[in-house]
Amino acid sequence: MKRASPVGDRVGGREGCFEAQQPAVYKFAEPRREATVSAEDALIADMTCRAESFEKPIWEGEFFPNISSIKYEGPSSRNPLAYRWYNAEEVILGKKMKDWLRFSVAFWHSFRGDGGDPFGSPTRVWPWEDGSDSLEMAKIRMRANFEFIKKLGVEYWCFHDRDIAPEGASLQESNQNLDAIIALAKKLQEGTNIRPLWGTAQLFKHPRYMHGAATSPDVKVYAYAAAQVKKAMEVTHELGGENYVFWGGREGYQSLLNTDLKKELDHMGTFFKAAAAYKKKIGFQGTLLLEPKPQEPTKHQYDWDAATSISFLQKYDLLGEYKLNIECNHATLAGHSCFHELEVARINGVLGNIDANTGDSQTGWDTDQFLTNVEEATLVMLTVIKNGGLAPGGFNFDAKLRRESIDVEDLFIAHILGMDSLARGLINAAKLYTDGTLSDLVSNRYASFDSTVGADIESGMVDFDTLEKYAFGWGEPTITSGKQGELSKKNVESPIAGTCRNDFAFVYLNSSPFSLGKRCRNFESDRNAGLVV
Repeated sequence: MKRASPVGDRVGGREGCFEAQQPAVYKFAEPRREATVSAEDALIADMTCRAESFEKPIWEGEFFPNISSIKYEGPSSRNPLAYRWYNAEEVILGKKMKDWLRFSVAFWHSFRGDGGDPFGSPTRVWPWEDGSDSLEMAKIRMRANFEFIKKLGVEYWCFHDRDIAPEGASLQESNQNLDAIIALAKKLQEGTNIRPLWGTAQLFKHPRYMHGAATSPDVKVYAYAAAQVKKAMEVTHELGGENYVFWGGREGYQSLLNTDLKKELDHMGTFFKAAAAYKKKIGFQGTLLLEPKPQEPTKHQYDWDAATSISFLQKYDLLGEYKLNIECNHATLAGHSCFHELEVARINGVLGNIDANTGDSQTGWDTDQFLTNVEEATLVMLTVIKNGGLAPGGFNFDAKLRRESIDVEDLFIAHILGMDSLARGLINAAKLYTDGTLSDLVSNRYASFDSTVGADIESGMVDFDTLEKYAFGWGEPTITSGKQGELSKKNVESPIAGTCRNDFAFVYLNSSPFSLGKRCRNFESDRNAGLVV
């Protein structure tokens, strides 16, 4: 599939930066000055072409004219722009697949990500981009976002305030810019079911937050952060958002030598109490979510993992006000599996949302890759099923294209792969959940607690003297197998037999295959044979 040119035919038919094959679809209005650049050169140096040609670009027509709405074609499809497993209306365990998964597009990765990294310049410029942070460019990005969401067939998106609207010269001007973009987003939402899964304030990028926001040693920064969150909560509510997220990228320390640990944690507790109070004041019915991450950019973040975050919420009497947004890549950075973090959140009643991504086992930082491992997806979905779903939370794709993926269709293929992987995980997890083998194995491990003394232990009505008497009478306990091997073979490998990743996707995403090539089974025959529900 050919990469689209940066612009189409100019108004008035003048030549410049355009591709002749698409004269009526891609348009910038109000050209400012001419540039003599061939169509071939435009494909290579499109940012330069745009910068020389326009000061205030206004995009007209479709953003993705060569890509139709993505449809479900079934497991046997070889079309990279079709769903193989995600069938939105398919009912699983009494609930539609789309209601189990509640997929969301991350605005920042999809429409602000440029492929740049600490070692290299940006590699990716979407055709409609001019590289500026102007209000007009922000409106173009928002329109592109909604077209993308509609063509994917999902109903949710997530945003940081400063990703969708430019920072102004003052807080008041920033709020005005945000209001202008929110007005456009509201208009684009009309007549659709599209709305934010969650919104948040970007409290980590600007230099003012270099020492933290809710944990800043400067009271002026603390107040500024509160005002920014106040506005972000208001606009999330205005758009019908269903959750609001707090990710404390700078809420931590680089050195304990210059840090008053107790003071910073107390300040953060007060900040979150004020946010919960303001939620009630404005009538926002959504869930407040705290997103754990152990480090990066700070050396140590205060919401290190799920258990640490729950402890924080307990200490400051916030457990009834907040739940957790678990990100899989953050889990692995903390030394846990995503399954572990989800289970910790679930058993404590605070599993609110999942940022669906994964990391690279050979790197020690947050790589934000699309989750494509079906075995991992199966375990993730097993927790979601046991939780009864995630609503009003869902799955936000906090995942970005690889630096080397620069074509418009890559954005679709990446999301399709992530959605298909989690859909197949749901199918597999439903089988694990309903066939009883897994639950029977677990319950059998703890069968001894079905006794009288076991019931006393679980009700808290037991003491050491009583337990000592039982120990003397029973003698040496007989050890039993944990059945991990049986668990793996019967309850994980069998349901996902024939697992193959979408080989089209590996070309675009630079992922390493889970089980690709000659070992792959035929998807349709697996389903027909009952290996996959």
